[in-house]
Amino acid sequence: MKIAQIAPLYEAVPPRLYGGTERVVAHLTNALVDQGHAVTLFASADADTRAALVPVRAQALRLDPAPLKSDLAAHLALLDAVRERAGEFDVLHFHTDLLHFPFFEDIAQRTLTTLHGRLDLADLPLAYRRWHRFPLVSISQSQRAPLPFANWQATVPHGLDDAPYRFEPNPSGGYLAFLGRISPEKRPDRAIAIARRAGLPLRIAAKVDAADADYFERTIRPLLADPLVEFVGEIGDADKAAFLGQARALLFPIDWPEPFGLVMIEAMACGTPVIGWRCGSVPEVIEHGVSGLIVESEDEAAAAVHAVARLDRRAVRAAFDRRFSAQAMASAYVAQYRRLIGQDGDGRTHTARRAA
Repeated sequence: MKIAQIAPLYEAVPPRLYGGTERVVAHLTNALVDQGHAVTLFASADADTRAALVPVRAQALRLDPAPLKSDLAAHLALLDAVRERAGEFDVLHFHTDLLHFPFFEDIAQRTLTTLHGRLDLADLPLAYRRWHRFPLVSISQSQRAPLPFANWQATVPHGLDDAPYRFEPNPSGGYLAFLGRISPEKRPDRAIAIARRAGLPLRIAAKVDAADADYFERTIRPLLADPLVEFVGEIGDADKAAFLGQARALLFPIDWPEPFGLVMIEAMACGTPVIGWRCGSVPEVIEHGVSGLIVESEDEAAAAVHAVARLDRRAVRAAFDRRFSAQAMASAYVAQYRRLIGQDGDGRTHTARRAA
């Protein structure tokens, strides 16, 4: 099939540092190419991909040093570039939330939209009722809860190429890991409290967005004085495998309806079990007692820190291979593409099969 992948422009594909959506798009795109499809990626020019690249911006927005930028203008240019070439593709796969809806309504049946963010926002129900013809994919079942009426076609969990994530069967770090973003909903303060209760070191590798700078200064920075806590800062793929692989466990103590939680499967790929809060997608990603432990209180989490050592790290990695590989994700999406354009498994359309 001829497939267009349309990525947001906030981060490179894959991101140089923190970033979830663009990382998933990168791994999906490469896996589709490996499966023999003709894939074109619409993204910023700093993308690293095996697909044909249509660069619509010289650099991804977040790391662009220009002091003044327009996210909206950049994404309108992206959509215009896609619209100009839309006739070249069997399927247009959007990862840009609902921004494209008004511009592609006449060919909605040839599009697939993966929603990567939270959906419990006040204005979303009206929009998804208005543009109800667009086929949608969720990344977890729990993500759908605020919009049960939407045009859901499937739930496709995220997947990753295992190459950047080296399996570590015998970690020597002896620490707990927190990886992601410093924000109230990610609860780094709760991770620090859990580490203190357990009496184990905690290493925090996270970015601080401008929107969360005040929270970091007022709430988190004072907690970093604890000798058990080390703030590493934002890290990229080159450092992630060692950071996660050497950890005793990843702490994922969220306090929001997490749509997926990519860092959980990054840890699993390294063989590192996850201690996750029963919230959002966590029960769908973690197999309790296999790839990690699901908890509901700081007391449970502190106990889990010691219990998690009994989990088999090979089984953790096997859970990743079985459920969250890039190839599994790509195959699930191909099934949706074929359904959209009326293809059977042999690649012919239903009409062509009947004619034969």
